[in-house]
Amino acid sequence: MSAGTLDRRVAVKSLLQNRGKTLVITGLGSSTYDTFAAGDHDANFYLWGAMGGAALMGLGLALAQPDRPVLVITGDGEQLMGLGGLVTIAVQKPKNLTIAVLDNGHFGETGMQMSHSGLGADLVAIAKSCGIVQTHDVRDEAGLATLRDAIQDLSTGPRFAAIRIANAEHERALAPRDGIHVRNRMRQHLGLPIM
Repeated sequence: MSAGTLDRRVAVKSLLQNRGKTLVITGLGSSTYDTFAAGDHDANFYLWGAMGGAALMGLGLALAQPDRPVLVITGDGEQLMGLGGLVTIAVQKPKNLTIAVLDNGHFGETGMQMSHSGLGADLVAIAKSCGIVQTHDVRDEAGLATLRDAIQDLSTGPRFAAIRIANAEHERALAPRDGIHVRNRMRQHLGLPIM
């Protein structure tokens, strides 16, 4: 697959427009930088590590908060590490969960080596084969707008989207790295006791 043309920072900002009550989990690296650059929010949980775990963190949050949209924003490399989680998500069927993968076909955090999606693996087809019925192959602003609307729908998920982004570098926007702080502010945002 060749790289897409969407600017990833613009795409993430577009997804988070009018986010309402959406809870956001980010994967490591660029997805965290871009989500933070779009505007820090108490309902953002920046997952700085645990490569491959963002979608499953989103699953847990979606199951615990079924009346709120949950959006996972991650990269193709991170999602490739957690492909098995897509099967679990398909079986659990959280209707409020959206997984948005920023796919440029490269491992952006380790030197821009080609990722499996860059070598032909189709993440949308993989998600479908796992049993996720609602899928999006986003290649333009119209696709982003459709996905943005779908995120707010609490009755049709789970959904999976590959957002075809260009291979472009952006200045890092460093979100809070203190895991306890990020956890506690999310819990406080949800009205849960601080641990």
